[in-house]
Amino acid sequence: MIVTLNELEQAINYWRQRLPSEGEDLRLCAPAAALAEPYAELILSHGRELESEGLNETARAALDDWFRAVGGKQPVQDR
Repeated sequence: MIVTLNELEQAINYWRQRLPSEGEDLRLCAPAAALAEPYAELILSHGRELESEGLNETARAALDDWFRAVGGKQPVQDR
């Protein structure tokens, strides 16, 4: 499945609102952090989309949960 830069950004923001950063280091929650890596790679490479198969398990799960929450695309993986 193709995932767009915009979808990654929306999913990151969803997770940031749902599980805000805490503590002195203000570290992103695990789902947002997992999605932030491919998001940054797309930004640096001037890309607009990627294949979901290239995402790690945590990122795929975070994306699946976000898609379910917003009624978007079919889940990336069957869990």
